[in-house]
Amino acid sequence: MKRYILLVGILLASAVASSLLAQGKQAQNPIIFADVPDMSMIRVGGTYYMSSTTMHMSPGVPIMKSNDLVNWYLVNYAYDTLASLDELTLTNGKSTYGRGSWASSLRFHQGTYYVTTFAQTTGKTYVYSTKNIEKGPWKVSSFKPSYHDHSLFFDDDGRVYLVYGAGKLRLIELTADASGVKPGATEQVLIENASAPAGPNLGLPAEGSQLFKIKGRYYLFNITWPKGGMRTVVVHRADKLTGPYEGRLALQDLGVAQGGLIDTPGGQWYSYLFRDYGAVGRIPYLVPVTWADGWPVLGAAGKVPQTLALPPSKGLIPGLVASDEFGRRKGEPALPLVWQWNHNPENALWSLTDRPGYLRLKTGRVDTTFLLARNTLTQRTIGPTCTGTTALDVSHLKDGDFAGLALLQKRYGLVGVDYRNGAKSIVMVSAESEKPVELQRLPLTQSTVYFKAECDFTERKDVATFFYSLDGKAWKAIGAPLKMAYTLPHFMGYRFGLFAYATKNPGGYADFDYFRIADTTAGPK
Repeated sequence: MKRYILLVGILLASAVASSLLAQGKQAQNPIIFADVPDMSMIRVGGTYYMSSTTMHMSPGVPIMKSNDLVNWYLVNYAYDTLASLDELTLTNGKSTYGRGSWASSLRFHQGTYYVTTFAQTTGKTYVYSTKNIEKGPWKVSSFKPSYHDHSLFFDDDGRVYLVYGAGKLRLIELTADASGVKPGATEQVLIENASAPAGPNLGLPAEGSQLFKIKGRYYLFNITWPKGGMRTVVVHRADKLTGPYEGRLALQDLGVAQGGLIDTPGGQWYSYLFRDYGAVGRIPYLVPVTWADGWPVLGAAGKVPQTLALPPSKGLIPGLVASDEFGRRKGEPALPLVWQWNHNPENALWSLTDRPGYLRLKTGRVDTTFLLARNTLTQRTIGPTCTGTTALDVSHLKDGDFAGLALLQKRYGLVGVDYRNGAKSIVMVSAESEKPVELQRLPLTQSTVYFKAECDFTERKDVATFFYSLDGKAWKAIGAPLKMAYTLPHFMGYRFGLFAYATKNPGGYADFDYFRIADTTAGPK
């Protein structure tokens, strides 16, 4: 009977896929044209959940949900803040750009959801667990050391492990509740050189482990990057957890790599992977998987297909990014999940209630640079094009304050209001050279001003243009286009940011009326 039900499911799924193909309505790669790297994915019944990396942002380890593997929306985060170190709170001149928490591992075991991650910033491994992944609450355990790019794994005998490392991959056993290393456990080497199937020309050693058990056999996915080549998927398999493992090069196309396996209720298999795509960040792809001789075969004739027999995307708005009018009804969260703070926020210095319908960002200290200023509120940019628009009231800035709209990365761009020596000015600043340069300054004699930033990531064009308006209708470009670049010190795609900070006198504030995002650009209209 089970075999019959499975066969019917496969036939129905095939029929749906054929119908989608016939209508020309298919999913397109990339599945998500936005920075959602290091994905870990599970299916619970007919629902898929995915975790990802946001490193220095708070809250952290985003949890996304989908019913079709294509259309995803944010439902939770594993933590509000990771810790309270100077690096995480942007104090004493310290930051943790490009670090914070890295690749997570998402698992569901005996009614409990587990999300694990690790942080160079704290030197620890973290285990978050909950019965309700969408609402929490989360229980957290942490322990040393920080197990690099680990995969959490629950075996059929009830034992729990982490597979981790780079190049030389290791195994360590955890306690039954995954809250720490099992007393007396010692690490053992699983694979001496996991990069070997990609050839001898080693660049990035194999990392990003994700371990699965399918039909009694163990499959370990990794990424490696041969010198002069591209990001590559390597798969090892074994009949026993401890090996021996045999490996194969599983996919080498477009640099799409790092991820794992997911199946549908109908029996189709996919590999979820991502691709470095310039300034927008690391963007997710799905690759169909078939099976041959007990090996997963990735892609269509070894290639990443442009289309998939899955439902089409409905867009990333409002599931992963969204406009916000900053008005809240009773019982609603203070901030929608699309928002994350750059590093840990100082919650006493922002408000949605001091002036209902506005986001108020207050200054509480003196800062010398935008990248070290607290309480910059961010959300992702999206491709291939997008626009972020805001309106703000600057009547309560103090001398030395700067507030406005940013595109956040190491080579950032800003358009805002600078209050200096008793006069307000609209200013555009570019850090394209990795040092901030004021490109244009215009006098401002009114209290409300409008800003817009347009991003073009088409074919990695990676250009942003900033605009201002005095009435919200007529727009003028300001400064010069920003050539955006994905830099390793920040290790993250560009984000829209709302900011306000003081350079002389704390205690001022800016009121943001709204933030609106669109997946198009319009120029100076």
